[in-house]
Amino acid sequence: MSMDYSFIIRRAKPEEAEAIWLILQEAFKKYMDDTGLSGSMEALEETIDDIKKHIEQDYVFIALIDGNPAGTIRVQILEDGTGYISRFGVRTQYQNIGIGKALMNLVDKLLKSKGVKKVSLHTASKYTALMRFYYGNGFYVESTSMERGYIRALMVKEYE
Repeated sequence: MSMDYSFIIRRAKPEEAEAIWLILQEAFKKYMDDTGLSGSMEALEETIDDIKKHIEQDYVFIALIDGNPAGTIRVQILEDGTGYISRFGVRTQYQNIGIGKALMNLVDKLLKSKGVKKVSLHTASKYTALMRFYYGNGFYVESTSMERGYIRALMVKEYE
């Protein structure tokens, strides 16, 4: 198999909301399976219309491999001037080839360019591979909570 493929990350367009919905459904179902979570998650309950609104209001990026939607990340700049990352997912067939890292790097660039000094996100602290990914990308655990019925870590990264 040849490794020549085109890899693009850019801001998502409203008409890509369905593609993003599909990425999130796949990625968050795997997240639940891998962490043994039951019930549902906000990420899985969002509609295509919800995602469309976020594309228009926030920063939503899409990663494409040979034109196929492969990953996505959402960033909001909050009223306190900090960034908040959510809806970060990569389709299972495209995991572990650097897409997540590339999405994170783009978010870093965006936030630094906007003068943001701190970004945070939530993740299941039992998800070792994901925790390791976040540590490797400069995040640390600020606190944990059980408010959603599992140990959620608030991960924070500070920019110079």
